[in-house]
Amino acid sequence: MGNLFFAGFYGMFDALARVFIVIIVAGLLVRKKIITQEQITALSKVTVLVFLPALVFSNTTQHFNPKDLPYWWILPIVGIVMSLIGFIFAAGVFAIDFKKNKNLTAIASMQNAGYLVLPIGQVIYPEHFNEFAVITFLFILGYNPILWTLGKYLSTSSETSIKFQTKDLITPPAIANILSLLIVILGFQNIFPNFFIDSVSLVGEAAVPVATFVLGATLGTVSLKKFPKVWNIIRVTFVKYILLPIVTIAILYWLKIADTNPLLADFFVIQAAAAPATGLILQVRTYGGEVQKVAEMMMLMYMVCLIALPFWIAIWHVLV
Repeated sequence: MGNLFFAGFYGMFDALARVFIVIIVAGLLVRKKIITQEQITALSKVTVLVFLPALVFSNTTQHFNPKDLPYWWILPIVGIVMSLIGFIFAAGVFAIDFKKNKNLTAIASMQNAGYLVLPIGQVIYPEHFNEFAVITFLFILGYNPILWTLGKYLSTSSETSIKFQTKDLITPPAIANILSLLIVILGFQNIFPNFFIDSVSLVGEAAVPVATFVLGATLGTVSLKKFPKVWNIIRVTFVKYILLPIVTIAILYWLKIADTNPLLADFFVIQAAAAPATGLILQVRTYGGEVQKVAEMMMLMYMVCLIALPFWIAIWHVLV
């Protein structure tokens, strides 16, 4: 059992370490002003407008088969449910001072469902990454609206600064997700010539490494002027890296999902113990809020993730 735990822990830690090396290098390049904010903004826009939609479209049309994943429609629902359960847990833990720490409940409940999870999947499941990516995109289809409505409300922390716009939900990756999903369901995926799909796939291959770099560059702009309050660190850590993973693993174990789809089970464990969504920082910077408070806690939670995520995936592999 000890060897099994160590193997699971080391495998995930190794994957995270590779991702974090890219994140650290990108962050240092930004801090040293070798790469400017304008360049990162441009790179981020290219990722959202071109690379991610291409990855979504090519993976879905090529590798998504409803017959192989008959319960695919559950994934967007799980994306909604997982984020809402996380919010309920966080709201309970922060009940005493909820109004003061609404932004921390967002950090505790909204995970980095794409930019961090996709690189992990590419490293750990290289032979099954296409399937892993499809699962991720279907999950995000339900999760993303919650992140940009409830998450945005919580992270900005001030009701007067909230100006929700529907266009925040209508993003190129979301459009590519829905469009490619409809194409497959209607059976039209074969109408596209191979050279077209291959070209789109080639562009999409840039999405994961570039998105990882953008993630690091975004975190690299964070200024660590002071340490977050210990009591707040404990509460956020308890919800994000203890309560959510335990509940998720308990449900997976009870439903015996690993018996029929071990990749899907691993995916849910990874999502449950993933670091906070970097979108929260973008929301605070765009719509107002306590930027420094959110940034400091985000950085600390990413450090904790380096140990917490491998720990829980190792526990899960021991159980199954």
